[in-house]
Amino acid sequence: VGVMSERGIDIAGRPTKPLTRFTRNRFDRIITLCDKVREICPEFPGKPIAAHWSIADPASAGDTDEATYSTFEHVADEIEGRVALLLAEL
Repeated sequence: VGVMSERGIDIAGRPTKPLTRFTRNRFDRIITLCDKVREICPEFPGKPIAAHWSIADPASAGDTDEATYSTFEHVADEIEGRVALLLAEL
């Protein structure tokens, strides 16, 4: 939450949502970020373009916010860069 807040994105109070909530939705693209989700990602209607960005879970970098904070910053930088490339491609 802190790393995203520093980037001007407020995610406080926004819970994660189960993947099954979206299985009836149509998407142009599906991007998975972790290997576990890649393995369980269901088929979506319309055969969207699928991509996998293998990004390690930053929470696994330590047991405290202090220990994981720099890893969360690194992951946020990586996702931001990949999204910028994707937007340029689109």
